[in-house]
Amino acid sequence: MASNSKYQDKQVDTILNEMIVVLEKHQAPVDLSLMVLGNMVTNLLISSVGKNQQIALAQAFSDALMNSVKTAK
Repeated sequence: MASNSKYQDKQVDTILNEMIVVLEKHQAPVDLSLMVLGNMVTNLLISSVGKNQQIALAQAFSDALMNSVKTAK
């Protein structure tokens, strides 16, 4: 999703591929996959980010997601 990241592409790709394997293992349809991923994002924000930053990070995440969908080929 992000075009500039402090993380190596290999690390991101490895985690992404492992998450895809889990969703495929459970034969999760798109709507269930999105629900699970959305719940994961919510959980990360609530458990790992201060209350004063949660809304700003959620908005930044949403904006980045919308931008990646708009620019996808």
